[in-house]
Amino acid sequence: MMILEGFDHSVKSEVLLSIPTEEEGGRADRCGVSYKNLSKKYSLWCSKDVTRQYCMMYTARLEKMRPKVEARASNKWKNVCFKRLHELNEYCGRCIIIGTLFKRQELKPSILKEISEEHQLMPQPVAEKYVGEGDDIILEDEVQRIQLVGDIDISNLVTGVVCSVLGKEGDGGKFIVEDLCFAGLPDPVPRDVVSEDRYVMMVSGLELSSSVDSLLTLELLVDYITGHLGHSEEQAAIARVSRVIIAGNSVSSAKGEKEKPEKVKMMKELDDILAQIASVCPVDVMPGEFDPANHIMPQQPLHCCMLPKAAMYSTMQSVTNPYECEIGGRAFIGLSGQNVKDISRCSTLEDPLKVLEKLCEWGHLAPTAPDTLTAYPYYNEEPFVIDMCPDVLFTGNQESFGTQIIEGAGDHKISLVSVPRFSSTGTCVLVNLRTLQCQLLCFSADSSDLNESCNQEAEK
Repeated sequence: MMILEGFDHSVKSEVLLSIPTEEEGGRADRCGVSYKNLSKKYSLWCSKDVTRQYCMMYTARLEKMRPKVEARASNKWKNVCFKRLHELNEYCGRCIIIGTLFKRQELKPSILKEISEEHQLMPQPVAEKYVGEGDDIILEDEVQRIQLVGDIDISNLVTGVVCSVLGKEGDGGKFIVEDLCFAGLPDPVPRDVVSEDRYVMMVSGLELSSSVDSLLTLELLVDYITGHLGHSEEQAAIARVSRVIIAGNSVSSAKGEKEKPEKVKMMKELDDILAQIASVCPVDVMPGEFDPANHIMPQQPLHCCMLPKAAMYSTMQSVTNPYECEIGGRAFIGLSGQNVKDISRCSTLEDPLKVLEKLCEWGHLAPTAPDTLTAYPYYNEEPFVIDMCPDVLFTGNQESFGTQIIEGAGDHKISLVSVPRFSSTGTCVLVNLRTLQCQLLCFSADSSDLNESCNQEAEK
C-alpha cells in the first residue's frame, strides 16, 4: 500500500490512485476530481463553552433568517405590511408577522416531568412519537409570542422553524393564519461541473460488530472499492468512483461497561478497513449517533488516534457531522441521520425524502435542535442555517434507499438521497456527479438474489 504525501484536502486534486485489474500486472487509474471541504463552520476545536443558555441560539437563528423569510414573503404576498408581534392589535387588519415556531406537545420529553416522576407526582409518558391530538403551534419573536390558529396543518411542522405568517389577529390574543412562507434555499452558485461520468459512493451504518455475517458483507464492499471484485469492465467502472463518504455509525450501538472492550476491537477493525479504502480512493468518515465522538450536534471528527493506520494516508479524512463539501463541482450537504430521526418523532413526516424536502423548504438542517435534538449552545451564530444551495442533500442510516430530484431557485436541480443502513441492507449508493442520478449497489454472499431486489428498488 502506498502513502501519498502532501495531499491537500481543501484544493483541487488531480491525484490518481491505482487499482488492480484482471490483466496480469495491469492497473487502472482512479479518476480524480476537484474537492473542497466546506465544513469549517461546524468545528468546535477553537473554543467550547457549554454553560450558556440556549435562548441566544434561537435569537441568532431568527436574526440570521429574518431577512430571507421577509424577502420571500414580500415576493409572495405583495402590498401586505409587516408587523412585529408587540405591534399587533384589533385595528391592524391583514398583515405579515415573522418569528420562530414552537410546537407545544404533551408527549414531548420534559425535565420538569422527569423530576415530577421522581417524586411520584406525575408519570412521565414513554413515547416513540411526540405527536398528539392536543398539539398546538406558537410563533415567537425576540420579545413576545402568539398562538397560531386557522388554516394551518401543524402535523408537518416542528419547533425551531423560522417563518412568516399571513393573517390577522383574532379573539383571545390568537393569530388567524391564512398562509405560511419559509426561507427556502439560497440562490445556486455557478460551478465547473465534471463533463464525464464520475461517482461518489455513499455508505452509512456499517455498525461493525462481532457478527461474522456482517463482516463478510463488508469485505465484499471493500473488495469492490479496491478493485478486487468483478470482471475488467466492472473494475473500469470502479475507477470512476472518485470519493467515498461514510455517513456515520461505523461501529455498533453496543453500550455498557462489558461492551467497551468490544468497541475498542471494532475500532481497530474499522481502522484496517479504512486503511484499505484510503490506499486506493479518498474517503471521508463522518461520526454518527453510536460512534466514539461527542453526542451533541455538530459532532466533531473522529480523533486520528483511534484510526492510526488509516490516518497515515492523506486520502483519509475524518470530518464533522453535518458535513459540507464540493466534489467535482457539485455541492454536497449531509448528516448521519439524527436530524431526520428527530423530526420524524416530532411530526407525522415518516419518509426521509419528505423530511429532506422540508429541510430545503425551511432552509435549516436541524430546526429541532436544541429543543429535542441535543446541540452545542451557540451564542452569536447558528451554523445549521443552510447558507449554500446543495446539489446533493443526503441523510445516512435510514431503513431503505430513496432518491428524488427537486427544483430550487432558477430551475436548479437538487438530488435528495436516503442512504440505507449497510449493516441491515448490505447496500450503498453511487451518485453520478455529472447527472446527479443515483445507483444502488448491493453486497451479499448470495449476490444474485439481492442484486435483483436492489435493481427493482432502484427502478422504483
